[in-house]
Amino acid sequence: QVQLVESGGGLAQPGGSLRLSCAASGSIFNVNTMGWYRQAPGKQRELVADIRGGRSTRYADSVKGRFIISGDNIRKTVYLQMNSLKAEDTAVYYCNADITTGGTWVTREYWGQGTQVTVSS
Repeated sequence: QVQLVESGGGLAQPGGSLRLSCAASGSIFNVNTMGWYRQAPGKQRELVADIRGGRSTRYADSVKGRFIISGDNIRKTVYLQMNSLKAEDTAVYYCNADITTGGTWVTREYWGQGTQVTVSS
Protein backbone atom coordinates (compact mmCIF):
# COMPACT_ATOMS: atom_id res chain seq x y z
CA GLN A 1 0.00 0.00 0.00
CA VAL A 2 1.34 3.40 -1.01
CA GLN A 3 0.47 6.58 0.83
CA LEU A 4 1.15 10.22 0.13
CA VAL A 5 1.25 12.46 3.18
CA GLU A 6 1.15 16.21 2.71
CA SER A 7 2.06 19.02 5.07
CA GLY A 8 2.68 22.73 5.04
CA GLY A 9 -0.56 24.36 3.98
CA GLY A 10 -2.13 27.26 5.82
CA LEU A 11 -2.78 30.96 5.67
CA ALA A 12 -0.44 33.47 4.06
CA GLN A 13 -0.69 37.14 3.20
CA PRO A 14 -0.45 38.33 -0.39
CA GLY A 15 3.23 38.49 -1.30
CA GLY A 16 4.08 35.93 1.35
CA SER A 17 5.47 32.43 1.11
CA LEU A 18 4.52 28.89 2.04
CA ARG A 19 6.24 25.57 1.56
CA LEU A 20 4.39 22.33 0.93
CA SER A 21 5.86 18.87 1.43
CA CYS A 22 4.64 15.49 0.31
CA ALA A 23 6.23 12.21 1.35
CA ALA A 24 5.51 8.87 -0.30
CA SER A 25 5.69 5.70 1.75
CA GLY A 26 4.95 2.03 1.34
CA SER A 27 6.14 -0.67 -0.98
CA ILE A 28 7.74 1.54 -3.59
CA PHE A 29 10.04 0.35 -6.34
CA ASN A 30 10.29 3.67 -8.14
CA VAL A 31 8.73 7.12 -7.99
CA ASN A 32 8.42 8.15 -11.62
CA THR A 33 6.77 11.53 -11.20
CA MET A 34 5.69 13.62 -8.24
CA GLY A 35 3.87 16.89 -8.31
CA TRP A 36 1.12 19.18 -7.13
CA TYR A 37 -2.33 19.95 -8.40
CA ARG A 38 -4.78 22.45 -6.98
CA GLN A 39 -8.50 22.96 -7.00
CA ALA A 40 -10.20 26.21 -6.17
CA PRO A 41 -13.92 26.38 -5.34
CA GLY A 42 -15.99 26.03 -8.47
CA LYS A 43 -12.99 25.26 -10.65
CA GLN A 44 -11.43 22.16 -12.12
CA ARG A 45 -8.35 20.59 -10.63
CA GLU A 46 -5.26 21.86 -12.42
CA LEU A 47 -1.59 21.02 -12.54
CA VAL A 48 0.61 23.40 -10.57
CA ALA A 49 4.01 21.77 -11.05
CA ASP A 50 5.61 18.37 -11.30
CA ILE A 51 9.04 16.80 -11.40
CA ARG A 52 9.97 13.73 -13.43
CA GLY A 53 12.93 11.48 -12.83
CA GLY A 54 14.03 13.78 -10.06
CA ARG A 55 15.14 16.43 -12.54
CA SER A 56 12.74 17.49 -15.28
CA THR A 57 10.22 20.04 -14.08
CA ARG A 58 7.19 21.73 -15.54
CA TYR A 59 5.00 24.51 -14.21
CA ALA A 60 1.65 26.05 -14.88
CA ASP A 61 2.08 29.42 -16.55
CA SER A 62 0.31 31.09 -13.64
CA VAL A 63 3.03 30.06 -11.16
CA LYS A 64 6.19 30.29 -13.27
CA GLY A 65 8.79 32.48 -11.61
CA ARG A 66 7.00 32.30 -8.26
CA PHE A 67 6.84 28.60 -7.32
CA ILE A 68 9.72 26.15 -7.20
CA ILE A 69 9.31 22.37 -7.14
CA SER A 70 12.08 20.11 -5.92
CA GLY A 71 12.42 16.46 -5.04
CA ASP A 72 14.41 14.25 -2.72
CA ASN A 73 14.67 10.81 -4.30
CA ILE A 74 16.08 9.16 -1.19
CA ARG A 75 13.29 10.41 1.05
CA LYS A 76 10.71 10.06 -1.75
CA THR A 77 9.55 13.55 -0.96
CA VAL A 78 8.55 16.47 -3.12
CA TYR A 79 8.50 20.09 -2.02
CA LEU A 80 6.70 23.12 -3.43
CA GLN A 81 8.13 26.48 -2.41
CA MET A 82 5.47 29.07 -3.09
CA ASN A 83 6.62 32.70 -3.16
CA SER A 84 4.92 35.97 -4.03
CA LEU A 85 1.58 34.39 -3.24
CA LYS A 86 -1.57 35.88 -4.68
CA ALA A 87 -5.20 35.60 -3.67
CA GLU A 88 -5.82 33.52 -6.78
CA ASP A 89 -3.43 30.87 -5.43
CA THR A 90 -6.04 30.03 -2.81
CA ALA A 91 -7.06 26.42 -3.30
CA VAL A 92 -6.78 22.91 -1.95
CA TYR A 93 -3.41 21.57 -3.06
CA TYR A 94 -3.12 17.86 -3.80
CA CYS A 95 0.05 15.85 -4.02
CA ASN A 96 0.13 13.50 -7.00
CA ALA A 97 2.58 10.73 -7.81
CA ASP A 98 3.11 8.10 -10.47
CA ILE A 99 4.65 5.16 -8.63
CA THR A 100 5.75 1.65 -9.47
CA THR A 101 5.16 -0.59 -6.50
CA GLY A 102 7.64 -3.23 -5.45
CA GLY A 103 6.71 -6.87 -5.81
CA THR A 104 3.70 -6.30 -8.08
CA TRP A 105 5.59 -3.95 -10.46
CA VAL A 106 2.35 -2.12 -11.11
CA THR A 107 2.55 1.55 -12.05
CA ARG A 108 -0.35 3.77 -11.13
CA GLU A 109 -1.28 7.20 -9.97
CA TYR A 110 -1.71 8.14 -6.32
CA TRP A 111 -3.22 11.19 -4.63
CA GLY A 112 -2.74 12.81 -1.27
CA GLN A 113 -5.62 13.94 0.90
CA GLY A 114 -5.16 17.62 0.05
CA THR A 115 -4.01 20.62 2.05
CA GLN A 116 -5.68 24.02 2.13
CA VAL A 117 -3.72 27.09 1.07
CA THR A 118 -5.41 30.43 1.72
CA VAL A 119 -3.90 33.72 0.62
CA SER A 120 -5.62 36.65 2.25
CA SER A 121 -4.85 39.87 4.07
